Amino acid sequence: MNTPLTLEALHIIDAIDRRGSFTAAAEELDRVPSSLSYQIQKLEQELDIVIYDRSGHRAKLTKAGTLLLQKGRLLLSAANQLVDEACAIANGWELDLTIAYDGIVPVKTFFPLVDALAKKSATQLKFQEEILAGSWESLSEGRADLLVTPVINVDNPQYKMLPIGAIEMVWVAAADHYVHKRSGIFDLEAQRKYRIIAIADTARSKPTKSINILDKQDRLTVSNFSAKVDALSNGLGIGTLPNSVAAPLIERGVLQAISDTPPQTVALGLFWKRDQMGKAKTWLTQQMPKMWPKTL
Repeated sequence: MNTPLTLEALHIIDAIDRRGSFTAAAEELDRVPSSLSYQIQKLEQELDIVIYDRSGHRAKLTKAGTLLLQKGRLLLSAANQLVDEACAIANGWELDLTIAYDGIVPVKTFFPLVDALAKKSATQLKFQEEILAGSWESLSEGRADLLVTPVINVDNPQYKMLPIGAIEMVWVAAADHYVHKRSGIFDLEAQRKYRIIAIADTARSKPTKSINILDKQDRLTVSNFSAKVDALSNGLGIGTLPNSVAAPLIERGVLQAISDTPPQTVALGLFWKRDQMGKAKTWLTQQMPKMWPKTL
């Protein structure tokens, strides 16, 4: 059944409510007040409802009119979003893109991309933290469009990679942790004596991985990188952190670098599938390596 309710009518009701009168709404819409009154009366007749109570000095929305206003604004918003999305697709820009990143990469590293991309398109960005095999799974299964993760040997022609910098990792523990009172070098046998703080691999279907965890070593597994920092700071074990994260905590005396453990530099890469290269994805693959700091 065809309804007499149109987006134009909803725009009129919305403008009258926002501007406070038919006259002010008519000015905003570049119409004469009488034409707005006529359209509202015609709508009332066709819908067989009263939208405005005209018994007082100024017309007021009835309950039915208030419902039309509230629900109508949702329709107007959805219509505007539909037009924006259609225009974006027509021009080759994706509606949204997900950038997955290994948890060792500080999310703030991606923040400059938000405003930079916004100047080019209305593509919405999502930053998604993953851990170890979960990073690759998110890319392979389509939950992410781009991936920033430590570089490994990927023998798969569907992926393309660009080097994007490096991150320096350091072994740390709480400043009062007993690892700092040990004697001797911090070799694998020494490491095995202390509980290690690990982050759970986020892989859902692929085999999970672990890094720096030895056989028969006590471990505490947490769900994200922030929890790992908290666990280390509270003296629950030892572990590695990016130097950019560890340095301020070391300076404040919360953490202390474990002696005889030189920093480890981990190369990072930007990975993506070669198919479905829209304009936003192409722009990001070109700009991210330029905007990325050389060492985190």
